Amino acid sequence: MTHKAGFVNIIGFPNVGKSTLMNALVGEKLSIITNKVQTTRHRILGILSDTNYQIVFSDTPGILKPHYKLHQSMMKSVNEAMQDADIFLFITTPADKNELEGLPEKLRETKIPVIVVINKIDLSNQVVVEEEMQRWQALLPEAEVIPVSALLKFNIEKVLQTLLDKLPESPAYYPKDTLTDKTMRFFVSEIIREKILLNYQKEIPYSTEVIIDEYKEDSDILRISAWIYVARESQKGIILGRQGHAIKKTGTEARKDIEDFTGKKVYLNLRVKVAKDWRDDERQLKWFGYD
Repeated sequence: MTHKAGFVNIIGFPNVGKSTLMNALVGEKLSIITNKVQTTRHRILGILSDTNYQIVFSDTPGILKPHYKLHQSMMKSVNEAMQDADIFLFITTPADKNELEGLPEKLRETKIPVIVVINKIDLSNQVVVEEEMQRWQALLPEAEVIPVSALLKFNIEKVLQTLLDKLPESPAYYPKDTLTDKTMRFFVSEIIREKILLNYQKEIPYSTEVIIDEYKEDSDILRISAWIYVARESQKGIILGRQGHAIKKTGTEARKDIEDFTGKKVYLNLRVKVAKDWRDDERQLKWFGYD
């Protein structure tokens, strides 16, 4: 029997459920999920392998107009994803009103197979979903259009089967037991950042970056120390909260998720530091791992 393998790049605007879909397809929570835009900052690979196939999913940041050099770096990873795919998964929702600005033309002109996934249909109704399916079929006549609810895992199997039908014949690109290209330190930092996105309001979550300073694995416990960097001095006090209550809550929630993710007891120490205007500082962005 022939073996299939390929790269499936997931693209779309913010808050359409790209990360939720990849997690559902891979069967693991690899990308953090919140209802805030810019939750995903890095391109993250999720690898699904079976005896006869390997699908390398690539979750990308939501398409946006850059306001900081950080955003430019995020959009660079999206542009790269438009170049190196075997299949495109374009994710939208019935409620997605973003300006397309030539994106359908790019997808229509590409020689690469395109699957349009209309996500979050559980938040809509049948009439609206059918209208959206017809609209996207008219915009991209060669594309497959599939309605899903990634959150409820509805029609996920159809997406997977459609991908397998379009996947090229190829040997595996990664060992079959590989799940992602990211390190454990990366996932720990993302779990902490997810809790910041959930626990703080306004500009605070977008002004923070998390760096793992120490990751020590003993036989019975993981000892992790992390810095939460903020862009301004005034934000430091907000992250800490009155008598440290806010950061304690964030740390407790992050520790529990890290324990679930790693299967080990965790000691987590969070500290806060100012990296002035880091989102517009190329040197600091590179140090934080952005190109």
